[in-house]
Amino acid sequence: KNICVVFATLSKWFTANQLSLNFNKTNYAPFTTKRNMSVNLKIGFNNNFITNSSYTKFLGVTMDNTLSWNNHIDLLVKKLSTACYIIRNAKTYMSASSLKMIYYAFFHSAMSYGIMFWGNSSHSSMIFRLQKKAIRIMEGCGNRVSCRNLFKKLEILPLTSQYMLSLLMFVVQNKNFFITNNKNHNIDTRQRNNLYLPQANLTIYQKGAYYSAIKIFNNLPLEIKIVADNQKKFKRELKKFLCNHTFYTMEEYLTHS
Repeated sequence: KNICVVFATLSKWFTANQLSLNFNKTNYAPFTTKRNMSVNLKIGFNNNFITNSSYTKFLGVTMDNTLSWNNHIDLLVKKLSTACYIIRNAKTYMSASSLKMIYYAFFHSAMSYGIMFWGNSSHSSMIFRLQKKAIRIMEGCGNRVSCRNLFKKLEILPLTSQYMLSLLMFVVQNKNFFITNNKNHNIDTRQRNNLYLPQANLTIYQKGAYYSAIKIFNNLPLEIKIVADNQKKFKRELKKFLCNHTFYTMEEYLTHS
């Protein structure tokens, strides 16, 4: 019934704007927590039905029905492989500063888009390997050379660090989505000014953007957390912190001293 109401509203809007919904290009993706769970629904309007799909693309981000982000990352691998090829060809006749501009234009822009959603996926290791490949190309290093010092030299954030930067900037720019511990209970503890972390049993929720953002924010050094009200200063201090530590994994960050 609700679906019929939605389609009726859409049809009315399309008609008013001299448009029409192409049912052949429209599909639905039933989100589930299990890969083997099949959902068969008949969704349509005026005897026109849309098909079931295991994934769909929305605003440039490909979402699969289990939110594993594998489809999005597989497509991104192709884009970033092309970016590595461009960087390799450009290296022979461009300066280091120009090469860094090319990295940001072709590689970083694609890698960072939507990273707060898929950056914590286990499948994202494929993207990190490509990022290290791009860094080695820029510095003319072999495949066995460690990239940690190269990231620091170029002042480029590794994938996980870039993921954390995106999440933390989302937190400070959308404070109304979060509450602090002292607003959730009246007990005066050392963590009273940390963000309240809701209880969650599902791994998919724990790896999601909202839950991960809270965990990352709460583990920030105090000197960075206290400037969260000043977005420019927060971002400057945060980038400096992330560049100095070049975190490769979330575990590295959560256990750093």
